[in-house]
Amino acid sequence: MEKKIKLPQVTLCALTSVNVYETVQALKYSMREIEFGDVVLVSDKKPFYLPKNIRFSYTDRLDSIDKFNYKMVYELKDHINTDFVLLVHADGFVIHPENWNDEFLNYDYIGSPWPLPKNDYAYRDSKGNICRVGNSVSIRSKRLLEFPAKHNLPWVRVDDGFYNEDIFICCHSKNAMEEEGIKWAPFELALTFGREHPLPENKGVEPFIFHKWWGENADYPRFYSPKKRFKMAVRPFLFWRKTKKWKEEHNIT
Repeated sequence: MEKKIKLPQVTLCALTSVNVYETVQALKYSMREIEFGDVVLVSDKKPFYLPKNIRFSYTDRLDSIDKFNYKMVYELKDHINTDFVLLVHADGFVIHPENWNDEFLNYDYIGSPWPLPKNDYAYRDSKGNICRVGNSVSIRSKRLLEFPAKHNLPWVRVDDGFYNEDIFICCHSKNAMEEEGIKWAPFELALTFGREHPLPENKGVEPFIFHKWWGENADYPRFYSPKKRFKMAVRPFLFWRKTKKWKEEHNIT
């Protein structure tokens, strides 16, 4: 049996109040061949099924995507006790642990590469330069986590008028962070780290992590809570929902 990869300086972390069961499974899956310095679920309630080797850290309920984005930028730092954090979600986690590269920790931020923008404003820093490395499923240094609060960065809407934590950090605030010595991984290294968007450059690549089940990620594992599995099992038998009468009663055309 091969020894686990040891990453004592990295905390594996997930921040959520939804799909908690699936998120816990994603944490467990990410731990298969890696021994992290810490593993933490940040949520508003501690699930009874949380393994003992996953720490629970309280935050008030994330009842909107805007609150999630805010907490990722300004509060995540308070839950991390190591030099780096590896952030995962229910739909994005470690898929090829054997492809870990120590070079990932040479930078303050590494995430899945973004596509080239199709307009004149998306994926750009404050100077108008195109940014290719972002994504929320990522490794971030503690000093990057601390930067927004420490420097009183104002929380503003970014591309298309939305609050978006990775765009805020990796585009909107990137130049200010780089002036303080914070570094982003190069595009070529990020290709081996993660994949969200199908790109010509990542075709055929087996990444360390993934985010979203599309393109070559489509067959990666998915987790379902017992409740969701039950609904999936009974849904085919709800034949009356397909009848003309049922559709008329529920105003469905």
